[in-house]
Amino acid sequence: MMDRRQLIAGATVLSVAATGRAGFAQEKPMIDASTALIVVDVQNDFCPGGSLAVAKGDEVVPVINALGKRFSTIVMTQDWHPAGHSSFASSHPGKKPFDLVEMPYGAQVLWPDHCIQGTKGAEFRADLDLPTAQAIIRKGYRPQIDSYSGFIEADRRTPTGLGGYLRERGILRAVVVGLATDFCVNWTAQDAAKAGLETLVVEEACRAIDLNGSLAKAWADMAALGVKRVTVAGLPG
Repeated sequence: MMDRRQLIAGATVLSVAATGRAGFAQEKPMIDASTALIVVDVQNDFCPGGSLAVAKGDEVVPVINALGKRFSTIVMTQDWHPAGHSSFASSHPGKKPFDLVEMPYGAQVLWPDHCIQGTKGAEFRADLDLPTAQAIIRKGYRPQIDSYSGFIEADRRTPTGLGGYLRERGILRAVVVGLATDFCVNWTAQDAAKAGLETLVVEEACRAIDLNGSLAKAWADMAALGVKRVTVAGLPG
């Protein structure tokens, strides 16, 4: 028979184990009515065959389609540039894509012409199947300002309205997916965290450009703001 000390010790172990399990469960993110899926720029020009293709960018589509079935609030962002946008290398004589220039709001990577309003390249992928998405946030439509983030344009002063939309919907948590991890997903996730949202980025649902180490820097910058890097399996709910 166990004496009283053994019984107390055993009960303590069970209590600690239960507390540990409860703590672990609380740390795991849950998909509920206060969680939004933000789908960033899954457009033709960012997928294979597009003018600014992200390697294997099309592979995110089935992952995002499956995730979309689990969310009651879905928002999509869409790059929506006018022709001759200031972020295009073609707008800067003597410059080529991926050169850096200084804009009034700071350093700007110059891009190939992409996601021009009304063109096929600016359209969402035809196989992106998110029928319950409620809002599309268009960005980068001001000729002199680029916009990576779905929340605030590159001048870091001009809001898109996404923050207010999510607040009014009672959203407390954002799950960010799409293209590209190191640019528009990164900036969107950082701004979501700065807006006070618990923010998660799903690895399998993103692909990166990785320009001069930009991917590693993006993950580090997101982590510094508390953005969680998760897998699909890490999103129970």
